[in-house]
Order: sequence, then C-alpha cells, then structure tokens
Amino acid sequence: MTGRLIAFFVAVVLAWASPVWAGPVEWVEVPATEAGQQWWDRGSVRADRTGLRTVLSRFTPAVEDGESQRRGSLYVMQIDCAQQLYRDKQVNGIPRFQADWQAAGSDDLIVSVIDAVCDVPLTS
Repeated sequence: MTGRLIAFFVAVVLAWASPVWAGPVEWVEVPATEAGQQWWDRGSVRADRTGLRTVLSRFTPAVEDGESQRRGSLYVMQIDCAQQLYRDKQVNGIPRFQADWQAAGSDDLIVSVIDAVCDVPLTS
C-alpha cells in the first residue's frame, strides 16, 4: 500500500510540475551521509525556459538513536549548473514561488545531486 501511495504522490507532483513529465520514475541514489539519503529521478531532468535544469528529487533524513523512521520529502529542484546553485521550486507538491538560490556548500547530498544532474545529457 505504501508503494502505491508513493507512486501516486510522485505522479501528482509530476503532473503539477509540468505536464510534459510523464513516464516511469528512475530513482538514482547519491552516496548517503550522516544527514540521510537523497535520490534524483533520471527521467525528470529537463532544461527549463531559462536554460537551467529541473529535476525531481527526494530526501529521507537519517534516523537518530531511539527514534522511528522520519518521513522524507519530494522536491522539484532548479539547478544552475554553471554557478553550482540550486533552489527548491516545489516541496512535497507545494510551489515555492519566491525560492532563493542557494550554494550547496558542504552539503554532500546536494553537491552529489547537482553534479549528477548537470552531467546527464539532455534529450530533446
């Protein structure tokens, strides 16, 4: 049941993000860190109208001692490959119209996602 719920939620996010994002989700995990795990969807990488890349990603925080698994979050990230910046255009399907650009800094999960997404050849 949980798998179906996640698949439904991903479909809703993809439909909301852009009607051209259709097809199977192909999650690619980047190396986990103490902060948690992060994946990006290979099939969702696109160049937007401004020439920047967008991608669907998901993050699950690490479990601390004595606590149960926390819920993860889905993001539609916009990435400026030339400057190595990102911003979250949507979080869990909710648009963030005034999202600020951020540097990945020392966040190895974000650095890995940016590097991987910027290396993917775009399809036309």
